[in-house]
Amino acid sequence: MSTAYPWCEPPWPEKELPREQLEDRIQELLGHVNMMVMATISKAGKPIASPIEYYADGLNLYCLPDPGTPKLAAMQRDPNICAAIHMPYIGWQSGRGAQFFGQVEIIEPHTPGWDHGMEIFKWQPWMEDLGMDCSKPFERQIAKIVPDRILYTDVWLWKQGFHAKQIWRRDQ
Repeated sequence: MSTAYPWCEPPWPEKELPREQLEDRIQELLGHVNMMVMATISKAGKPIASPIEYYADGLNLYCLPDPGTPKLAAMQRDPNICAAIHMPYIGWQSGRGAQFFGQVEIIEPHTPGWDHGMEIFKWQPWMEDLGMDCSKPFERQIAKIVPDRILYTDVWLWKQGFHAKQIWRRDQ
């Protein structure tokens, strides 16, 4: 028996979190971290998993893929992606993260959606770190990830009477 976290032991609750609360918890997670590991499929059919910085607009994620990379080529060839986002793990009680399953849209500079994406993505620190002119954003593509399904895991939900794994679906 866990002395510090007795609620981490079975039996575990199976109750679903109401959708509004689930969306709020996912958005809270997205506000605490800004790195994900995005998985795509290479031209040879092999997985490519890449760490990449993101910023969220609701449940949609925006990132700036580097031009000419295998990751960008994979996204352009097949828009289906999976992205994993997680908090630091320091034991069962701390398990918290999300897997996003959806499609990525590559938005070209100055086309519909690009200005909005560049408002969401924090490009200014990038440019400052690289010694570039910060008066206007990069003239490069931005990727918008729109999830169809999110698997949210939060072991702390057990303490509140809910299942630790919750599934959000766009179509529900």
